[in-house]
Amino acid sequence: MKKILFATTNPAKLSNYKEILKTEGIELLTLADLNLNLHVEETGRDALENAYIKAKAYFLATGLPTIGMDNNLFIEGIADDKQPGCYVRRVNGKELTDDEMIDYYTKLVKDNGGKLLAKWVYGMVLVTDKDLYKHSWSYENFYLVDTPSEIRNPGYPLDSISINPINNKYIVELTLEEQKERNIRKSSDGVIEFILSSMKEEVCEK
Repeated sequence: MKKILFATTNPAKLSNYKEILKTEGIELLTLADLNLNLHVEETGRDALENAYIKAKAYFLATGLPTIGMDNNLFIEGIADDKQPGCYVRRVNGKELTDDEMIDYYTKLVKDNGGKLLAKWVYGMVLVTDKDLYKHSWSYENFYLVDTPSEIRNPGYPLDSISINPINNKYIVELTLEEQKERNIRKSSDGVIEFILSSMKEEVCEK
């Protein structure tokens, strides 16, 4: 089975792809699996640049094909200097915990009317000893609100203040069936296809 390192400490990101790729003969390893903890400065201007910075650093440390992933958050109706962009979890130079993120963003939303339309833009880079491969995508718009759900999704704190516009429910409170329907829509992100096609190119080049 081909091994690929996913350079993230966020278990929720990994779980989206791990089982599907396993059926295709690819094992996604975590930083915890390899007991790795590098300090990587994410100085990129967008999600793709930050994804590349992370993937390259961990590839050089391990020699394994490595995936880096990052996401930008854009919120309508707020000033440019308040846009999270690449720095969703880092505010004023500080790395926020899940609870601190909820506190910060609920206040931001409250200060701007109590309900704001938002969108995630994602970047993923796979670095190998032969080449690097890039993929980016965005997902459906959603609403950020100023009153959080009491339920938490570790690694994805904003799910507790995000409203799915299709059924007007907190994302963190979706039923298993609703989550399944949402994941089907999310499957159009093309990530699985991107990883498989990139690894196929690696094999062909060899």
